[in-house]
Amino acid sequence: MPPNVPTSADDPGRPPQTPPPAAATQGPAHAADLYFDPAEMTAAREQLRIENGDVRTKAVILDQVEVGSVDGETTYAWDAQGWMGGDINRFWWKSEGEGAFDGEVEEVELQALYSRAITPFFDVQAGVRQTYRPEGDRTDLVLGLQGLAPYWFEVDGALFLSTKGELTARAEAEYDQRITNRWILQPRAEINLSAEDIPELAIGSGVSSVQFGARLRYEIRKEFAPYVGVEWTRSLGNTADYLKALGRSAEDTRLVVGLRAWF
Repeated sequence: MPPNVPTSADDPGRPPQTPPPAAATQGPAHAADLYFDPAEMTAAREQLRIENGDVRTKAVILDQVEVGSVDGETTYAWDAQGWMGGDINRFWWKSEGEGAFDGEVEEVELQALYSRAITPFFDVQAGVRQTYRPEGDRTDLVLGLQGLAPYWFEVDGALFLSTKGELTARAEAEYDQRITNRWILQPRAEINLSAEDIPELAIGSGVSSVQFGARLRYEIRKEFAPYVGVEWTRSLGNTADYLKALGRSAEDTRLVVGLRAWF
């Protein structure tokens, strides 16, 4: 409820206001129908509804397209997403992956999701995810929540249930700290969890990995911004043990150069 703030209507010296006459609530629902063809007015109102309340739009967001360097190895990675639809119901797609230029792709992930707004700032999303890894591919059902949290934190969390019954989860958060009108620092954090050990994919139960990074971008235009950054990843628990057994490091720090764009 709005605060009880006194207004001019509370002034005892204000002339009393009489209720509207009864005739004001009678007649057609749309007064213009008295003067114009009702069929034409109905078509005009429908067009107005489409243009102002039922707009179909779309967007493609290339959040990260970058190359990096870790332990003398040159890597590449991408994180992109997009949507099409209205204010309430949308189709979302998401894609991310990474690999090394002198080796094979380490991981590729594709998601197709139905998204429905449940508040002005948050959407519930459900769909499927297909992941490609050298160790083994996976198909998952997805249930997630994505939106803008208080203080302008962009958050994205999801549960994944594979066709083999494996339950995993991921949560991400990022924040745009504007330094000037064109320079923006974006801290980012990600945590991955698993309900069980998945030795085939070198994933352990509990918190399997955490990732923290920061990217400093320069917006040549709002839609086009190159950036530089650093990203630290640490595998934990059994996940770290699996990686060590495979001769891989459980921790790495990457320096990255990339591009952020949307259209």
